[in-house]
Amino acid sequence: MLLPTQYKVSEKEMWVVKINKGNGNKRTLGNEKEAVAAQYLSEIGYRILTRNFYTRTGEIDLVAQEDGYLVFIEVKYRKNCGSGYPEEAVTPAKQRTIIQTARYYMLTNGYPETMPCRFDVVAITGKKIRLIKNAFGVA
Repeated sequence: MLLPTQYKVSEKEMWVVKINKGNGNKRTLGNEKEAVAAQYLSEIGYRILTRNFYTRTGEIDLVAQEDGYLVFIEVKYRKNCGSGYPEEAVTPAKQRTIIQTARYYMLTNGYPETMPCRFDVVAITGKKIRLIKNAFGVA
């Protein structure tokens, strides 16, 4: 898959992200950033399986496979770092919710408990995107 012309890859796997200055709707902006993250991950070898997996108790932004792992990905965006880095918003409580939702995803999609899995975070700050592999794990 080729990148649209508004995206450029730097030498350090950082992308410039086109910012939509639309109506400010957080869900719309979130969907846009998740789409950018999915495209970025696809370009570096992830196979996206699911977007926005919802349950009564939680949501996982992206589910993918990469190097034999089932990967659950949280996408976080901040316009700038004035209120902290995006990955700081993935609090221990949020991690527990993602882990619980990931277990449910595996159960409902027929994955064995022995399937190797990982939790990654895609942090988008302004116009840059960064992947944090294995950002947290099951305690």
